[in-house]
Amino acid sequence: MLSIEDLKVHFEIGKRGRDRKVLKAVDGVTLTLKKGEAYGLVGESGSGKSTIGKAALHLVPITGGRLVIDHEDLTRIDQRSEKKLRRKAQMVFQDPHSALNPRMTILRSVSEPLVLHTPLRGAALQARVAELLETVGLSSQFLYRYPHELSGGQKQRVCIARAIALNPDLLVLDEPTSALDVSVQSQILEFLKALQAELGLTYLFISHNLAVVRYLCRRVAVMYLGVIVEEGETEAVFNNPRHPYTQALLKAVPYPQAVQPDKGPPLGGDIPSPVDLPPGCRFQTRCPARVEGLCDKVAPPEIQDAGGLVRCHLFAEAGRASG
Repeated sequence: MLSIEDLKVHFEIGKRGRDRKVLKAVDGVTLTLKKGEAYGLVGESGSGKSTIGKAALHLVPITGGRLVIDHEDLTRIDQRSEKKLRRKAQMVFQDPHSALNPRMTILRSVSEPLVLHTPLRGAALQARVAELLETVGLSSQFLYRYPHELSGGQKQRVCIARAIALNPDLLVLDEPTSALDVSVQSQILEFLKALQAELGLTYLFISHNLAVVRYLCRRVAVMYLGVIVEEGETEAVFNNPRHPYTQALLKAVPYPQAVQPDKGPPLGGDIPSPVDLPPGCRFQTRCPARVEGLCDKVAPPEIQDAGGLVRCHLFAEAGRASG
């Protein structure tokens, strides 16, 4: 459904000339989504997750690499083909409160893609919008309401209804539950899981919430500073994390109990700026297992085996020693 090969998304910032700098939001990412699967993309804020989602829908310019959706090469797409792309792939944004126009009724908001891409008008258009609202668990009484009259969960359901209006094959879900209360999050997740089974959708699910990704996604990729450092089957990655960054993320997940088990010291420092990337391994400035003279000088190789993908010198050295 979605194939990304060596994707690079760089942004020029500052004035031209000596002050010009390049922000490497995504810097050589390769991944593949199969039809009908839910694929998770996790990492800290600033790791490049959302940029990949936007690049997949041609919402940000691609600096390099190749991106293909259902055999359509986005690196060579023209305006006419881009309109066809909107029927194949849609996005649900992080904040449902700002994703809806406060001056438009729910009927107008959900009907926008139908007006742009289909001949539906009048009573037929209204009937289709009512059907979409029913699909996401809202009755037709919401048609003439405004966003401020809806709760956060109801707004997100409206955004999902709008996203599935054109019967797309791929949905990019950019942290769709992070702005919602915990109880509402569970409802939306249950709904997304049921919706995927009903419509046969493919999900690219972007989140920093590991528990949510574990529940919804069959495969997961862990991003750090614009690159994927680990990828594999979700249960394998969660039960046996190999990269030190993945291990640190999982240690930071709280347990639903009053007394938390001892997980060791938390990960120190902040994620470096993508404008001024550290030499060698990008994680070496925060890694508790850093090898001096190696991790801070040489970029780690990408190791692909039966367990998935990992990008780490420690794993490479262990593989060579066992071999």
